[in-house]
Amino acid sequence: MSARRYEIRLRPLKAADLDRVVELERELFGRGAWTYGMLADELAGLGRWYVVAEPVRLYAAGPQPVVGYAGLWFDGDVTQVMTLGVDPAFQHQGVGSTLLEALIDRSRDLGASAVLLEVRVDNDPALALYAKYGFEQLGIRKRYYQPEDVDAFTMRLELGATTTPDGPDTPDYGTASETGVVA
Repeated sequence: MSARRYEIRLRPLKAADLDRVVELERELFGRGAWTYGMLADELAGLGRWYVVAEPVRLYAAGPQPVVGYAGLWFDGDVTQVMTLGVDPAFQHQGVGSTLLEALIDRSRDLGASAVLLEVRVDNDPALALYAKYGFEQLGIRKRYYQPEDVDAFTMRLELGATTTPDGPDTPDYGTASETGVVA
């Protein structure tokens, strides 16, 4: 796969997307993947917000494939990243960054004070992505990921200041074409 970066359109995750998301879950997370029922229950939960990413391809007929998805939960104080996944064929092309930026923006819109998440200690690409956006490691949850028995780092991003990959307090997120998000 070339390093070509596609423009990405985000939209709300719909029930019709669940089969594709389950397929990506299995490919990305193996035995620890969420099932169709788990995803459906998650989407029905209070305070949840989920989006999917589709590539924007000119002259392509019909709906575009879901190449990424992400979601969060807002408890009234902080948001918790519940999941973020990108099709391996579209990784390292800005899809994960686009999804994470959407979660952070939504957290700010909700008035959350911080964004929390757990990430596998051996998931170097995800750790690099979260560090790029200013997430800090708080601690370790032993054997958090089951059935693989893998530890997780807990991470937090304070939302008091605007944070982008360019550094803290950088208010300009760029245009839609620069960030890969198309409204």
